[in-house]
Amino acid sequence: MSNNHYHYLTFGPEAIARQRANGSYVAYGTHLERPDDGPDDLGARELRMIADATQFYLSTVTPAGWPYLQYRSGPAGFVRHLGGNTLRFVDLPGNNQFVTLGNLAADDRLAMFFVDYPRKQRLKVFGRGRVHEGERREIEVAVEAFDWNCSRSIIPRYDQQYLTELGRAYQERAAAREAELTAEIERLRARVTELEQRPS
Repeated sequence: MSNNHYHYLTFGPEAIARQRANGSYVAYGTHLERPDDGPDDLGARELRMIADATQFYLSTVTPAGWPYLQYRSGPAGFVRHLGGNTLRFVDLPGNNQFVTLGNLAADDRLAMFFVDYPRKQRLKVFGRGRVHEGERREIEVAVEAFDWNCSRSIIPRYDQQYLTELGRAYQERAAAREAELTAEIERLRARVTELEQRPS
């Protein structure tokens, strides 16, 4: 049975009513028929997605109650797992509006949206953020819940690194197959020579 904390954080009465009307309540709404399981535990699949990510979208809540969405990027591994349900990433200088930092000071709730375009996977993470000031400013996230979204509407995109790795894999596979075929040809040649040398 899957954890239902994400559903408690996400589904309100209107969403449940629409699920009932459209027949999707059994897949989603029924999770609310038992008590809240509490925060989700990050597993190997989630940690792999996060560790491989070179980008994600970050949403915080403004004092006026509006969602504020920003983009974060860096080399793979720039979002670090500190153990348990704790993540941390460097908050690089931007345009000096400090909206995200201001929002987190007033309301620590945030969402992180990770997308793996080549594999058509996306992961939503809900958490509470805390800003660490120091030699480099970082945002630490205590993960509350997560959900793997439907991949149907993701349009695959391929960056140069992915294409290079894919090309290397194909080259290695082709080289291995060539070696197999060369060995098979040599075996058949040896067999033909053996048959030709037999007395008639």
